[in-house]
Amino acid sequence: MVTTNQLIVIKGTRHGLTLYLDDSCSFHDLYVELDRALSTDYMDTEDSMITVTVQLGNRYLHKEQKDKLRDLIRSKHKLVVQSMESNVVSKQDALQWKEDSEVQVRTKTVRSGQVLEVTGDLLLIGDVNPGGKVIATGNVFVLGNLRGIAHAGVEGNTAAVIVASYMDPVQLRIADFLSRAPDYESAGVYMECGYIDESKKIVIDRLQVLTKIRPELSGFGRSVLNG
Repeated sequence: MVTTNQLIVIKGTRHGLTLYLDDSCSFHDLYVELDRALSTDYMDTEDSMITVTVQLGNRYLHKEQKDKLRDLIRSKHKLVVQSMESNVVSKQDALQWKEDSEVQVRTKTVRSGQVLEVTGDLLLIGDVNPGGKVIATGNVFVLGNLRGIAHAGVEGNTAAVIVASYMDPVQLRIADFLSRAPDYESAGVYMECGYIDESKKIVIDRLQVLTKIRPELSGFGRSVLNG
């Protein structure tokens, strides 16, 4: 099903509807045309709720404008807005994304009782002693001995990883997942990584596996992994 208007293109798929909205006209004209486009008779034949994805193109909408479009779409028959997607972000969102994706380099030893916390990826050139703790919203790379606590993906990023030159931690955490040191005495391991596997458990494995299980690691990440 494809409905084409001057400013609106509606495409039906097995997952619902996708609305492609013109990104060059005024918001008022877009709103009026969308109201007209969603008033067609074919909507009345649906027996269940229809999910809608809105593609905004190169148009940026403020919260009030998004709410207005959502209210309009929801008022039509049995439509539910699933998402609104745009190629444009605000300066604030762009700066936040930049901060979240940056690598924070620290050269120090995190001693017992100390906590080192960063936004983005952490590259620690130094050791984490027992009783010390490092925290990052992204990945944690320790070019040294990890003998304390490391928490990666602290805001819920389950794809985050923890890498250490020497892995002998008291505790590893990724997002809300936890892995403690074994109750029995065991030796640490060199050039290892921790990640969440398909069974939703934190596992420690050879560093080389990251290129397969986390191919999205690129740029700086690849240089760290490949030495």
